[in-house]
Amino acid sequence: RAFPGVPRGRLYTIIMAAAASAAADGAEEPGMEAEAQELPLGCGGEGGSPAAGRTPEGEERRDLPQASVSNGGDAEGGKELVELKVIWNKNKYDVKFCLDSTGAELKQKIHSLTGLPPAMQKVMFKGLLPEEKTLREIKITNGAKIMVVGSTINDVLAVNTPKEAAQQEVKAEENKKEPLCRQKQHRKVLDKGKPDDVMPSVKGVQERLPTVPLSGMYNKSGGKVRLTFKLEQDQLWIGTKERTEKLPMGSIKNVVSEPIEGHEDYHMMAFQLGPTEASYYWVYWVPTQYVDAIKDTVLGKWQYF
Repeated sequence: RAFPGVPRGRLYTIIMAAAASAAADGAEEPGMEAEAQELPLGCGGEGGSPAAGRTPEGEERRDLPQASVSNGGDAEGGKELVELKVIWNKNKYDVKFCLDSTGAELKQKIHSLTGLPPAMQKVMFKGLLPEEKTLREIKITNGAKIMVVGSTINDVLAVNTPKEAAQQEVKAEENKKEPLCRQKQHRKVLDKGKPDDVMPSVKGVQERLPTVPLSGMYNKSGGKVRLTFKLEQDQLWIGTKERTEKLPMGSIKNVVSEPIEGHEDYHMMAFQLGPTEASYYWVYWVPTQYVDAIKDTVLGKWQYF
């Protein structure tokens, strides 16, 4: 009735052909949908559509078993890993590292964790860790403890800076320290000028002790003094107008000297007769060419080695 003028037989043929065509289309479509859902499963089941990991009917997919790894490590990109405990400076780091990596590569990893440069690392596992061998060759297993010793550059600087500052302060204090010849106790003697009978000096020359006493000098009281070296008796005689002190050279603890400012060809010299600087016996206007010979004779050359 809906198609007037079309014979019933012809109309029946058209309806049956349309039904067959629809059935064929419906059979193809479910197959394509199933294929689209199965694709992520073949890529390891990660990512993909929301239906990934489930069958078209909504049932959960059974995961495929993964290959086991020796030492209990994880497989990552086909590499065998081992779990380590890196201990440095009271800090502990849990690290997974490739068994086939070398000790040098492990040092780079430690650098990334601690900031400690490889050159400043001392890595130990049953002794010093060899850089050229792999962790597998060293027989490192899961849970192994790797001890690291070393200081970062910042730590080194933090320790050295106070020392350097202290040294600079000491040096600055020394520079500020007044030369001996400017100190009041010495100035009162030096201001008298050279003694009339002062011995001639030769600047820039070292000479042996003369066979005669060294004379024409002042002591700290401003009195005349002479030095006589009795080598056969191993004694130094310090003579003044009033008396002569005969000192065994072995009893003299030290000998110090300093050029006289403005008269550098002469020195002021002190012989330490006791345990402290308070025991210094000062002599002024010593000719510079005899200074080293006096020190060598009194102290012995062995003192300089």
